[in-house]
Amino acid sequence: MRKSILLIFVTLLAAAGSARSIDIIPRPAEITEARGEFRITAQTAIAAEGELRRPAEIFATDIEPVIGREIPVAAKGEIRLRTSPSLAAEEYTLAVTPRTVEILGGSPQAVFYALQTLRQLVATDGTVPAVVVRDKPCFAHRGGMLDSGRHFWTVDEVKRFIDILAMHKLNVFHWHLSEDQGWRIEIKRYPLLTEIGSVRRETVIGRYDKTDESRNRYDGKPYGGFYTQDDVRAIVAYAAERYIEVIPEIDMPGHMLGALASYPQLGCRGQGYEVWTHWGISKDVLCAGKEETFEFVENEVLDLFPSKFIHVGGDECPKERWKECPACQRRIREEGLANENELQSYFMHRVEKWLHEHGRELIGWDEIMQGGISKSAVIMAWTDQFRGTDAARKGNRVIMTPKWNCYLDYSQTSDPEKYEPIGPTRYLSMRQVYRLDPYDRLKPAEYRNILGIQGNVWTEYIADFGHVQRMTLPRMAAIAEIAWAYDRKDYDDFEKRAKRLLPELYGNAKLKFSEFFFEDIE
Repeated sequence: MRKSILLIFVTLLAAAGSARSIDIIPRPAEITEARGEFRITAQTAIAAEGELRRPAEIFATDIEPVIGREIPVAAKGEIRLRTSPSLAAEEYTLAVTPRTVEILGGSPQAVFYALQTLRQLVATDGTVPAVVVRDKPCFAHRGGMLDSGRHFWTVDEVKRFIDILAMHKLNVFHWHLSEDQGWRIEIKRYPLLTEIGSVRRETVIGRYDKTDESRNRYDGKPYGGFYTQDDVRAIVAYAAERYIEVIPEIDMPGHMLGALASYPQLGCRGQGYEVWTHWGISKDVLCAGKEETFEFVENEVLDLFPSKFIHVGGDECPKERWKECPACQRRIREEGLANENELQSYFMHRVEKWLHEHGRELIGWDEIMQGGISKSAVIMAWTDQFRGTDAARKGNRVIMTPKWNCYLDYSQTSDPEKYEPIGPTRYLSMRQVYRLDPYDRLKPAEYRNILGIQGNVWTEYIADFGHVQRMTLPRMAAIAEIAWAYDRKDYDDFEKRAKRLLPELYGNAKLKFSEFFFEDIE
């Protein structure tokens, strides 16, 4: 089948290239331009059966705003979708002639990615330039994270974020679901989590001043929201149709005031907890000395998420309460631990053991290395890239998401006070995102420990979904290109493609995006 597709182009490929610029993001492994174009007409149909029917239907729906009509999916058609075991699972070939569009993928997932490429090539008049694209990704983990803890997003908004990931050929949705500012997921065994822990009484206005509380102002409005288990199942299913795995994050032992306000016996003090109304790092964390804490951790989250990995956070866990807590100090003595850092290591090893018993694996932020961590744990390097490098050298698998390249809530302009809503003062240009090299300072033999990269959208200062889109786009396109096309990175070429392609692509998808994304002030 692959040979037959290529034979179609024997004469075409010798001709001059098409006049229209062919811009694709992420950059494909190989593009061969030809003469002519394919035109989608009222008679055009997509030929897809079995597992390929759903990817075809999604493409047909996505392309409707571009050409003004939805393409029917049928047994026969000019746009033909097939799979072949001769290709890798995420590898595809897209071949466009004036008569047909032939897609061959190593799996339905690869066919879906080919359709995302085709989506970028379709003009508003329904024409597609004649071309052969051969493509496959460089990294297995290509992710995007959305924080629902600080601000809650509706089911439709979460699905919209998943759509953004899908159009960039990203395959992991990291969903942050618990925080000091709110617990966001229904756990039937612990109903107070959503009754109490999902609502804060008000929210700080602007940046929180931890040095002088009297200077802070609050809006006086209760804020909350949570996802029912049916909501979660619907989102997981929606993502799966787009070949995206949903990895939940239930942060522990820190960032747990939503849980402690609901079940105060889980903390070292046992009382006086409130869902936080401001941002920052709370000293109150789960008590690592109580067995009830581990009973709480072992809840029905695994029943809701079929993902191989479960993210347990592990970041920003102050140890003050543990130093004062008789139960934690007793645990340290009984387990022969040296200090509170090793107590955190004990906590993580115990949670990982439980996950392994249920066929899952643990991911945590790079602080889980404090006190020691098992070689089977996956490290998500955020504080800086070199913690990830160190973990990879020691044999742990690593996902690179350093804040200096991958925190998409950081300002997109060098003058955020003038041009952007209040938020983090750090500036992250598109060029700086693109600079990320996941293999930096590693030896080739250590490359296998880098699973991939991820862009993160934290939402302390992002209160509406339009703002989510403006911070995510188009910098997520740079994340996607590094993850998919690391071996062919070229910033100048990326910028040219992005300037030509992304405004139209995002506009057709009715997405809001930043007007500052090509500011290169360093």
